Amino acid sequence: MPQLRIRITGSDDAVRAISDLLTSVPGIEHVEEIDDLMPHMDDPDSSSAGLSDDEGPGMHLIEVEAPNETAVTRVRELVESLAFDLDVLVEFETDEDDVRE
Repeated sequence: MPQLRIRITGSDDAVRAISDLLTSVPGIEHVEEIDDLMPHMDDPDSSSAGLSDDEGPGMHLIEVEAPNETAVTRVRELVESLAFDLDVLVEFETDEDDVRE
């Protein structure tokens, strides 16, 4: 089963809208926001050390399991269209086991 990870840079409301869209796609059964595993550390010598980082849009990662490659393509098209409407940035990662040579 193909797995797709979608990295979204945008507001919580935009992420919720994209997540709601994904759960409405026929055949998609697993949609989950997963934690960002990379720590975001301030450099103690940086001029921005200690400043709040909630000023800009947040970064979110959503994991989606699709039944086949056709569904993956459909998910990409729908998410790209909604992201354009919401003015957010999306990046797609696929499970490397599903990449065909």
